Amino acid sequence: MKPPFQRLIDDHSGAVKRFLAAAVGPPEAEDCFQDTFIAALAAYPRLQRTDNLKGWLLTIARNKAIDHFRATKKVSPGTIPEIPHEDPEMIDPALIAAVASLPEKQRSAVALRYVTDLPFKDVADIMGCSPEAARRSVHEGIKKLREVWEP
Repeated sequence: MKPPFQRLIDDHSGAVKRFLAAAVGPPEAEDCFQDTFIAALAAYPRLQRTDNLKGWLLTIARNKAIDHFRATKKVSPGTIPEIPHEDPEMIDPALIAAVASLPEKQRSAVALRYVTDLPFKDVADIMGCSPEAARRSVHEGIKKLREVWEP
């Protein structure tokens, strides 16, 4: 049974905000957050499966982040696992630039896995790949971050 939409927002807005701050950067995250929940509200009456509502919302958020970059033709900034709950405004700009240099799949996989604390199976579902491919994208993303970013 579907919970009321407000409860869905209350339960998962923090994870969506953290993901978007990591995926598009703090300044653009609020617009993408609004777009995510507008799209979710429009689709909610037709939603059939309710077993993973957090994953459903994060899939919409990921799509909104991709739409944002297509529209602005920008590379997205992000964060890394060590600071998933830190205020995005306080993240080292060099770190944001390092994450921005990651390919889209690695950037999304790292943010989904560490910023929103999802298991690899859920990361894979959101990204439309196997858990092994999601794990590999996270591994390669972290490996690249270690090569290019020094705290």
